[in-house]
Amino acid sequence: MKAQLKGIICILIATMGFSFMTFFVRLAGDLPTMEKAFFRNAFALVIALGTLAVKREKLSLPKGTRRDVFLRCLFGTTGLIANFYAIDRLNLADANMLNKLSPFYAILISIPVLKEKPSRLDVIATVTAFCGALFIIRPSGSNVTLVPALAGLYGGFGAGTAYVFLRRATGHGARPTVIVTCFSAFSCLLTLPFLLFGYVAMSAQQLLFMVLAGLSAAAAQFAITNAYRFAPAKKLSVFDYMQVIFAALWGILFLHEVPEALSIVGYVIIIGMALIRWNRARREST
Repeated sequence: MKAQLKGIICILIATMGFSFMTFFVRLAGDLPTMEKAFFRNAFALVIALGTLAVKREKLSLPKGTRRDVFLRCLFGTTGLIANFYAIDRLNLADANMLNKLSPFYAILISIPVLKEKPSRLDVIATVTAFCGALFIIRPSGSNVTLVPALAGLYGGFGAGTAYVFLRRATGHGARPTVIVTCFSAFSCLLTLPFLLFGYVAMSAQQLLFMVLAGLSAAAAQFAITNAYRFAPAKKLSVFDYMQVIFAALWGILFLHEVPEALSIVGYVIIIGMALIRWNRARREST
């Protein structure tokens, strides 16, 4: 029980950290998406390397985990870039909610990767959750937010797929600190060419916001990686949706964003499905 409580605390810290990350990314203003992604991960990389040094851990991975860590980095990075693109162009809560479809994508990706067979409830919840996403995306020929919404949808896919490979890597002995370091370094290398050829000078205020975004993301990354060490995903997944609540709160208080009625319907459907799955998993484990 103590381990589960630690996991819940870690996941709540992670949700607040990620919500602050999206908030500061938005406040950084009109900077290229790739530039924002680079600086977000550059600061996280410095913190991760410092943590390795303090703990005196070697930057090494067990042989059987290297492919999984690479795929975690690839899908995590591309998902993050898509999420940043959506954050700059959508309501903050909408962008976060689309990203929080990741557990439902994880159900689908776990079938071929982890050989996990979803239950009937998982299938129904996943289909219903994606129907809920349509209320947020609201596809139409005149909808100028359609492309950012689709990017946000891919952001959730990237995150969900990354977490599946993260689970397999940590299950085979890969250490969380090393995985965070690899992810941050990979993201920096992938976005660096775009930064070099399309750099836009930042003001002191924009630099401050990107530093804060990087610090928030690093804290969240360590917290979520450790959360799934303390407790299984079925015990923690529902708490991950607090990120949407936090993001909506920052949007209302500081950005004067009020989610549309249809978006709220989508939030209720998606979070409702997550609650049903969590309650079922909790009852089955007791």
